[in-house]
Amino acid sequence: MNRRSVAVGMGLRDRPNGSAGSTRPAGRTRAGAVLGAAVAALVLAGGCVVGPGGQDRTGTPARPPSGVLAVKIDNVLPARPQTGLAQADVVYAERVEAGLSRLMALYATRLPGAVGPVRSARETDLRLLRQFDEPVLAYSGSQSRLRPLIEAAPLRAESPGNRPEAWYRGDDRPAPHNLYLRPRRLVDAPAGREALTAAGFREGPAPAGGRPEEERTVRFPSARFTFDWSARRGGWLVETDGRPTTDGGGQLAPPTVVVQYVTVRESAFRDRGGNNTPFSETVGSGSADLLRDGKVWPVRWQRATEADGTRFTTGDGTPVNMADGQVWVVLAER
Repeated sequence: MNRRSVAVGMGLRDRPNGSAGSTRPAGRTRAGAVLGAAVAALVLAGGCVVGPGGQDRTGTPARPPSGVLAVKIDNVLPARPQTGLAQADVVYAERVEAGLSRLMALYATRLPGAVGPVRSARETDLRLLRQFDEPVLAYSGSQSRLRPLIEAAPLRAESPGNRPEAWYRGDDRPAPHNLYLRPRRLVDAPAGREALTAAGFREGPAPAGGRPEEERTVRFPSARFTFDWSARRGGWLVETDGRPTTDGGGQLAPPTVVVQYVTVRESAFRDRGGNNTPFSETVGSGSADLLRDGKVWPVRWQRATEADGTRFTTGDGTPVNMADGQVWVVLAER
């Protein structure tokens, strides 16, 4: 049995309706008829027409077509077990204050009924999400100095203050570990698998070779993740801080785990307790370990600019594929 432990050091248009009178030129009359037919089709298909101010005619804010939905999820002991993690396409595990961990779950192919507990955003999230086209970031609060960066980021930021109808508090645990999101009240439909492929999450056959590996542990200063290969499940059984990571009673078992080694440095932000917020740099290049099919492959990652997706390749530059199903990416300090 091959076992390896990785120590991770401290260290978010409307168009006016035209009309064509009988005195207008024929071309404009036809244009008006076409526009009118289009509006009618919208009414029949969606039940509303978007008007000025981004609202439909009932006064409800219109929901624009959405990209990948990213949800910040609490990961301390009082927040577990989480809800909606099993339906995520990609789960990022990142280091936060005091060496603890937090998750960012991405939904592109399906939307669960609820996700949570939802917590605050970090600067690392904004950099990661630049890989995706117009993503939606669902979060609860942030440091005041980070808010201008969130507002300036090319994403659709959604918090309880924006759309209160999409959020609720559970009664099974104390605040702040009881805030949940109803994704279908925030976005109309999943973005689609292609949104993930464009960012580097390609599905397909495994690379040649690979070394058998049955267990991998990644350690943060005050948290750890263990992935145990299960041939029966066809995935890596996830443990967080020595406890099974479950959702709805079953232990999560993603078919693919990527341990991405990145630079982790101090940021300009601190929490209320004075702890510095670590920033994980995901632009640039470095090494990674790809775990799938009970094996591990040492690979490279490269992301030239913030707007680029992350390319995972073998040593000769050949792109590597993920297995079909959920992917966990653990941002480990190099």
